[in-house]
Amino acid sequence: MLPDLQLHDLLRLRKPHPCGSYEWTVVRLGADIGLECKGCHHRVLLTRRELAKRMKTNLTQKESASKNEEQN
Repeated sequence: MLPDLQLHDLLRLRKPHPCGSYEWTVVRLGADIGLECKGCHHRVLLTRRELAKRMKTNLTQKESASKNEEQN
């Protein structure tokens, strides 16, 4: 199942884009998820199911979790 996503979340996918970048930004939420490559700014649409298969981590959630730990 796909975790909760927000606009402008930074995601790391399992395989690199042809430009070499693993990182993508969420630019559209809906039935399909719009992603923009951080390396070359190419945009793609993936179904939620396809993104769940390809996604490795949500880097935005990791950053916010580490900030919360630092505050405690």
